[in-house]
Amino acid sequence: MEHNIFGFIWRYSKPQQFVILLLTVCSLPFLYYSLDLPKMIVNDAIGGEGFPYSVLGIDLDQISYLLVLSGIFLALVVFNGGFKYYINVYKGRLGERMLRRLRYELYVRVLRFRLPRFKRMSQGEIIPMITSEVEPLGGFIGDAFATPAYQGGLLLTYLFFIFMQDPLLGAAAVSLYPIQGYIIPRLQRRVNQLGKQRVRNLRVVADRVGETVQGTQEIHAHDTSLYHMADIANRLATNYDIRYEIYRRKFFIKFLNNFLNQLTPFFFYAIGGILVIDGDISLGALVAVLAAYKDLASPWKELLTWYQMKEDVRIKYEQVIEQFQPPDLQPLEQLSEDGEIPSLPEEWRFANVTYAEDDSPPEIDNLTMRIPTRGHLAVVGDGGSGRDTLMLLLARLIRPTAGRIRFGEEDYQDLPERMTGRRIAYVGASTHMITGSLRDNMYYGLKHRPLRPPEYGHAEEALSRRRRAEALESGNTDLDINADWIDYAQAGVDTPEALEERALEVLALVDMSGDVYRMGLSGTLNPRHRTAAVIDKVLKARELVREKLAEPDYDGLVELWDIDAFNESATVAENLLFGTPLDATFDPDLIASNDYVREVLETAGLRETFFDIGRRVAATMVELFADLPPDHEFFEQYSFISAEELPDYQSLISRADKLGEEGLPEVDRARLTSLPFKLIPNRHRLGMIDEALKDKLLEARRIFRAELSEADRPKIAFFDVSEYNEAASTQDNILFGKIRYGASGAQDKVQTLLAQVIDAVDLRDTVTGVGLDRSVGVVGGRLSSLQRQKIALARALLRRPDVLLMVDATSALDGAAQARVHEAVLSEMSGRGLIWAPHRPGLVREFEDIIMLENGHLAGRGTFSELAMEEGSVLKRLLDDE
Repeated sequence: MEHNIFGFIWRYSKPQQFVILLLTVCSLPFLYYSLDLPKMIVNDAIGGEGFPYSVLGIDLDQISYLLVLSGIFLALVVFNGGFKYYINVYKGRLGERMLRRLRYELYVRVLRFRLPRFKRMSQGEIIPMITSEVEPLGGFIGDAFATPAYQGGLLLTYLFFIFMQDPLLGAAAVSLYPIQGYIIPRLQRRVNQLGKQRVRNLRVVADRVGETVQGTQEIHAHDTSLYHMADIANRLATNYDIRYEIYRRKFFIKFLNNFLNQLTPFFFYAIGGILVIDGDISLGALVAVLAAYKDLASPWKELLTWYQMKEDVRIKYEQVIEQFQPPDLQPLEQLSEDGEIPSLPEEWRFANVTYAEDDSPPEIDNLTMRIPTRGHLAVVGDGGSGRDTLMLLLARLIRPTAGRIRFGEEDYQDLPERMTGRRIAYVGASTHMITGSLRDNMYYGLKHRPLRPPEYGHAEEALSRRRRAEALESGNTDLDINADWIDYAQAGVDTPEALEERALEVLALVDMSGDVYRMGLSGTLNPRHRTAAVIDKVLKARELVREKLAEPDYDGLVELWDIDAFNESATVAENLLFGTPLDATFDPDLIASNDYVREVLETAGLRETFFDIGRRVAATMVELFADLPPDHEFFEQYSFISAEELPDYQSLISRADKLGEEGLPEVDRARLTSLPFKLIPNRHRLGMIDEALKDKLLEARRIFRAELSEADRPKIAFFDVSEYNEAASTQDNILFGKIRYGASGAQDKVQTLLAQVIDAVDLRDTVTGVGLDRSVGVVGGRLSSLQRQKIALARALLRRPDVLLMVDATSALDGAAQARVHEAVLSEMSGRGLIWAPHRPGLVREFEDIIMLENGHLAGRGTFSELAMEEGSVLKRLLDDE
């Protein structure tokens, strides 16, 4: 990357900068004549004599001549405005393209960072640099050459015009510019240095905030909140001191600059007035000069602003580039998709390989050995043995600091990522999940390049072409994210349906199918699953469940939906709608603000009742929860109120008691009125939903359904025992009701019944497939560490690697699950390479080739029976300590 911001701009936008310069030059003659015309209007058209004037052979009287000159002046104003508009839009688009190019280049460099780089540079530093810190560069890039050219051209044009009227006035106009040009940059230099300090300090602040977000659990577990508050307060104090000093200096510069600018009009009025009185210049010339000087201030101010921005942007650019230019940056060619993917050689050959970070002792020290790419091999060693480092070297996630790893005839570090990333899979103890669905994470290892173009309509195709063209103009990749990126052949299948079936098989291998099945029960069928055959199976399952629920063993465990009955295990909102919303119009969290719902409550005589219940519920919750810790089980039980909201509700109750319903603002009334909609009588047991109120709610249900407009009717999927409800979960569709809160053993019995019925109608694979569409949350936050570990292993197995590297990859599993998963993995990788560094040495009993490491050195190699019996061996010692 270019080390200088102007080098970057010139390299990637030289033709566009020439266009801007050409347009600027073309606009200056129009500007000059727009300055000269006022003098002609005053002196010739208004104060002139000897009319009529002949213009292009046409005789014009005084008024006609005045109107012609005024019309020409207006045309010049339009021309000048048009030039300025086009130049501004052109340079704005250029700036955005260049900013996009820069951000893309920085992001690509993050992908090229070696793993140790992220130990010295946190995401709290990287993210602001790519996003907020380079944001000012976009506005400057378009102005880099255009502003000094355009504003400098304006300045010279104004000055030339003033000199043409009178050299003495011209000298007065430029007299203070050298002083400003000398003093202002020197005062600005210290402001620039302070700006650099501010940027560095804010990176530390961002890093501390990132640490807090990631380490929230540890902070609360160790009660160190006050320490972190003091730390961030200290960092913010440093930022305050820097910014305060910047303000003092910046506004002093502004004061000085304004003062110097106001001296020049003094010269004009004094000198120009004398010249007019003496008859050396005309009054029209002085008026034109004063008008020109008034406009002269603007380009000079813009040039000074440009200089200040240039210095600020230069510092930002250099600081960012400095962080993104590590000496060990991975070559860009290794990320290329060009070329074939060769088959793996038979072995890795380590020759005097050493790995050490900075000044730390070597984690791998002068290691020489051969590791096969076929067969099963285990690596054992304690925490300081270098075991984990060896596995990272094999995965090429780090590179040796000395020595060489040969892969066949090639240097392992020179191979393209398309080979190591597809032939070799690495699974560690902790894993990263992308934000998306479980399916997205399972298929993630199959998305290397777009294989099938997307199917676009005419308008979408036009948009896609425009975006691809813009991407190329901005130096971005033009690969279409909406294409089909999944390499079905790598997974050994050829259709999406077959891939899903294979994914479910792999999830079963890692003991995850039960979890995904439960996720599927709480999920909804997507359009691909929602076929006529599947819907028939769901309705058949509903019939079987209803038959079973009629038996004594299941009596009272589920409250079925009945149009004429209130369901005490459902929310008041569900009871009112008697259906599930299909969009946000009747979303339960927003329903209290819906105008039609409020009309229904008014008609049913429930508006005041809901407000009163809402106030009582809020008061009860504040009273019950005020002294409870944030993690108390009551907050889970009453899930519509959180610990953070308690102070707001407390003040809301005070306002309601003082002002009453009519005195409260609409937003406060809606907030209280929304609480009854979230009540579940059998769960919350507050005694506020009595029989009389239930009857009124049933009446409100009838009113709601009867008077709902035709426009809003498609926004709700109403409950119908003979119809599939596309917005309800799979479980709710099959049960057509709610599991009764408070019924002993209801949850377990109903889940067992559901499993039996789902298997009976051959619906389990479909339900599990629905589970694949479950959102995993931000970076997998909705999954447990155990589930994330299983998914990481399943993701690796799905892409059928030639070599699977595993490091503590099953450490979160219990003993029985570990045995099942280990047996499944060994069977799945039969005939292929498996290199396993397990968390317990006892798990390597089935391996006939075992490598022992100690203090970064090879401590022995052999079969389990040989090494386990060898006195003093690393394996025997580890087994004795297990």
